Amino acid sequence: MDILIRKATTHDAEYISLLGRITFDETFGHLFEDRKDLLSYFENTFSVPKITSSLSKKENVFWIAFANQLPVGYAKLKIDSPLDDFPNHKTSQLQKIYVLKDFLALKIGAKLQEELFKEVRKINSEVLWLAILYTNLRAINFYQKYGFKKSSKYYHSIGKENFEFDVMIKEF
Repeated sequence: MDILIRKATTHDAEYISLLGRITFDETFGHLFEDRKDLLSYFENTFSVPKITSSLSKKENVFWIAFANQLPVGYAKLKIDSPLDDFPNHKTSQLQKIYVLKDFLALKIGAKLQEELFKEVRKINSEVLWLAILYTNLRAINFYQKYGFKKSSKYYHSIGKENFEFDVMIKEF
């Protein structure tokens, strides 16, 4: 299969919006008792205007992955994203790496992450952090394999659902 990963532009907003909705639903949709909460979250987080705006911000870097010319995943880095645990360090946040479930076996997530790591090194970030649902063991294992360590906890609500996240860090 032909895999292409490149930096995303505002012209990719529709792809990323759709990928965000599908991959989030594949990963977390089962955690929502009220589907309306999930659909509202999609509108607030993955609407085309919201993604277009996010792609336009200089502190955000997106990558998009294609398999045989089909968009199958994306990643997002937020540059200079402070973390309380590291107040005197240049920190960036790995906000998203999502790949459609049917394409996970192609290791596209690892390829997206490597592109993200290259950018982190290029901008001289000292710490890369992410927040991950504490029950998402597949993803936790993935990040630990690449040198991330659990650091602290983070809590977030979406609609009526409350979620506990592990903050994981990787020092560069």
